[in-house]
Amino acid sequence: MVDDLRIVTASKPLVRPVEPAAVLVDKPGGITSFGVVKTIRWALRVKKVGHAGTLDPMATGLLIVLVGRNATRQQDRFMGLPKTYTATVRLGQTTTTYDAEGDIETEVDATGVSDDAIEAALVGFRGDILQRPPIFSAIKKDGERLYKKARRGEEVEIEARPTSVYAFDVLDRRGDDVDVRVECSKGTYVRSLAHDLGQALGVGGHLVALRREAIGPFQASEAFDLNDLMEAAREPA
Repeated sequence: MVDDLRIVTASKPLVRPVEPAAVLVDKPGGITSFGVVKTIRWALRVKKVGHAGTLDPMATGLLIVLVGRNATRQQDRFMGLPKTYTATVRLGQTTTTYDAEGDIETEVDATGVSDDAIEAALVGFRGDILQRPPIFSAIKKDGERLYKKARRGEEVEIEARPTSVYAFDVLDRRGDDVDVRVECSKGTYVRSLAHDLGQALGVGGHLVALRREAIGPFQASEAFDLNDLMEAAREPA
């Protein structure tokens, strides 16, 4: 429980009425966070549904879905929690979006980048840092989302913002693909970490996979598969 808010996980049967509750959902790739919210709103027949932290469409992992008015009012309590991700950075290529969804902008041979060079570069991204978000992001500038300006081809000066990276470590490497684990504060763009790591190594880089493993104490391993949640919602109360 978070005050009067029930935490709904996959380990227990879905009890109705669900609201007010925070439902842990393992978001599949290829759907927006808002798409998950719409699906759950329809399945549970609850008007007031939101989430506590967007995941990009290509990303998978933990999405905390807030069900009911008393739940959505507590959104900030979840939004401020630290996040844990696993991700794959592909060295040698940069893209317009800093991830695999965008067009390739540059491509170079990254085979000469050593494991020691990667470890040394990671040090500069740990701790309290200034990070410049991707232009393809939902951040607003002059009252408009940056991605809308980017789609029109506008040149936009994006200010660097303070954020905190508690851990940025290599898990594995397969050629140009580097698997990493990131623990960070609210507002950190793992896409930007991937891009900036590539820049620091002199070869460029972008994100090709991203999974949110945890938000504070809440784990993706506890979360509902979206299809299983829909099935549970269809069962008689």
